[in-house]
Amino acid sequence: MALEVWKQMKKKQFAPLYLLYGPEPFIIKKTLSTLMENALEESEVEFNVSNFDLEETPIHIALEEAETFPFMGERKLVILHNPYFLTAEKTKEKVEHNIQLFLDYVENPSPFSIVVIAAPYEKLDERKKITKQLKKYATVVEANKLKDQELIKWIEGQAATHGVQIERDAIQALMETAGQNLLLLSNEIEKMALYVFEEKVITVQTVNDLASKSLEQNIFTLIDFIMNRKASQAIQLLQSLLRQNEEPIKVLALMASQVRIMYVAKSLAQNGYGQQKIATHLKIHPFRVKLALEKARYFHEKELMTFLNNIADADYKMKTGQMDKALLLELIILQSGSRVNNR
Repeated sequence: MALEVWKQMKKKQFAPLYLLYGPEPFIIKKTLSTLMENALEESEVEFNVSNFDLEETPIHIALEEAETFPFMGERKLVILHNPYFLTAEKTKEKVEHNIQLFLDYVENPSPFSIVVIAAPYEKLDERKKITKQLKKYATVVEANKLKDQELIKWIEGQAATHGVQIERDAIQALMETAGQNLLLLSNEIEKMALYVFEEKVITVQTVNDLASKSLEQNIFTLIDFIMNRKASQAIQLLQSLLRQNEEPIKVLALMASQVRIMYVAKSLAQNGYGQQKIATHLKIHPFRVKLALEKARYFHEKELMTFLNNIADADYKMKTGQMDKALLLELIILQSGSRVNNR
């Protein structure tokens, strides 16, 4: 659906309302940039683009802007960010929104404005009238995570837009190195395409030489070092992450998440669950399940549970200020590695 909407925008065919929702920020960002590039002249952007954060600004102010004539141009672009009232989440409302006013606008939008509702949420509350009306009247773009085969095709397509090819093994290596974040992958592909401009082919070696690891992938490597009793390499990687100003509490949280995925994936696989079902249960990309299962098969569930217990203990001590945060992370490496070693 996103590709079709982008094609329409490039043909100067615009809807008065767009609803962009889902957890994949690249698709939302790409839709907004495509709309801005095609709906407005460069000289009009400064005067005819308005952004509103609905966690801070009442909806009626944004709608007033949408109903105001554009300045020296045919149309204006009004972008509504973080419409949390479209979800089922219980939150303390910082501002009061006139939803009825929004409903009226959705049914009768301004002819000279394009209003975009950018909702970076996995799900919207389908029971709410405003959600139903938006899905009825707006052009909807679902910014969902791509499945494995879709992701592979997308990577090939991104490479092609830069005039190069990418080998299948290189795609696998890139996904393992950089993860599944489309924005990060897009940047990495652009960088590698410039590097292989003459050869026109991105190889595994290109990926190994140039691709930057995501924080999540670095944590995966860190856990791999720990579980394989490579404490010195794990500590070196940890120190490198801390020198890059990664927050210890964030590193700990990601460690907990990765080990938990390994533990649950291993347990579910032993009970006959397939990769796709495990991914649905954990609400993560199937590729992450594939990597987790490959790593988890070398370890007993008890070892993974011990690792999780060590992380939980460090989390408590970190949050209560009982010990230096970096030292606690190093202690996890030494504790968990030694437990594995003595199995």
